[in-house]
Amino acid sequence: MKLKHLKDSARGVRTTFVAALTITAIAACSSPSPSSTPSATGSGGAVPQISAAAFTADFSAMKQLTSLGSQGKGMVGVLLPDTTTSARYVTFDAPYLKKAFEAAGLDSTKFKIDNAQGSASTMQTQAEADITAGASVLLVDALDSGSGAAIEAAATARGVKVIDYDRLVKGGAKDRVYVSFDNVKVGQLIGDGEVSCIGDWKVSKPNILIMDGDPTDNNAKLFAEGYNGVLKPHFDSGEYVNAGEPAGTWTPSVAQTTFAQQYTAHPNINAVVTPNDDNANAVIAYLQSKQIPAKTFPTTGQDASLSGLQNILKGYQCGTVYKPIYFEAQAAAAAALYLRAGVDVPSTLVNGKTTDDTAKTDVASVLLTPLWVTTKNMAETVVKDGAVTVPALCISQVKDACTAAGIQ
Repeated sequence: MKLKHLKDSARGVRTTFVAALTITAIAACSSPSPSSTPSATGSGGAVPQISAAAFTADFSAMKQLTSLGSQGKGMVGVLLPDTTTSARYVTFDAPYLKKAFEAAGLDSTKFKIDNAQGSASTMQTQAEADITAGASVLLVDALDSGSGAAIEAAATARGVKVIDYDRLVKGGAKDRVYVSFDNVKVGQLIGDGEVSCIGDWKVSKPNILIMDGDPTDNNAKLFAEGYNGVLKPHFDSGEYVNAGEPAGTWTPSVAQTTFAQQYTAHPNINAVVTPNDDNANAVIAYLQSKQIPAKTFPTTGQDASLSGLQNILKGYQCGTVYKPIYFEAQAAAAAALYLRAGVDVPSTLVNGKTTDDTAKTDVASVLLTPLWVTTKNMAETVVKDGAVTVPALCISQVKDACTAAGIQ
């Protein structure tokens, strides 16, 4: 769900690629739209309907779509962005997507999952290879909107359907589906968590630094919309002081440097909105170096990462937004199966719209529901789901906290 700034060389490759693909796209015909209206029949008969709320941890809902799997033609190509800005793509997305496709009856010749390792040019090469190999659907989690839009233009020009996975590609294909969590809601949970924590930890005269994700990431924009909306009334009333909102990043080392600079310049800062667990962990490390005690300086996060959950148990992070990736993987695989079978993605699955300001259009979207996790519900959410294992989570430093939280 996170982006990092690409190197100049990658940007140069992307620019050349965009220009070349733009010419290709102009010369080709556009593909039909995967509308949000259910299709009653397909080439193989009645089309199964599935809702965005149907997915569970056991992947049983995907078995309802085996008829789509048998009807479909071509391969589904999955393009994941990197392995450095988040462990999720290797640990969760790739295996969950594989499991979802297989549960719907697809064998390994019918889908292919690649990771671009942080390189836009690598993702370009992977996309071209998938299309050449007969992909009928590309599921794209782009490194940035520019390179993502170029990939999608080339795909649609050759009749390949496109799904934006996890993050919206600004200026992307006209006839695409977007699958993600409700990212404004993610931000609202972060904001509400900050407010609740300030009260619980009895923070006096809150001076809050707001730290954002990478501004090139549309998700970061939506997160900020959510938590800024929650905090604005508190700032307007004078209850809280807005200590600033510096340029955002998804790179923890940069986040730590930014926080250190802000904290030095504004020593009254006593709370911070951190947009994910990795950035929070970097900030917390700095606070600990300054001997700031637990449960005195609220931080926030998302991703329910191991470090984030442990920081919550230690009392240095208020909570984290948990987005069960097995929901997202199944929803994306389901949308891909409909498109691969040549039928519309049903309105039972497409449950919203997301505005693409660059393309000036609303993109049909599957928006899933996130959850705020604290010590109070950690056992019954991330632990119960197997998102983390108890031995990995409950290391010696947090063993007693785990016991107090009912984690065993």
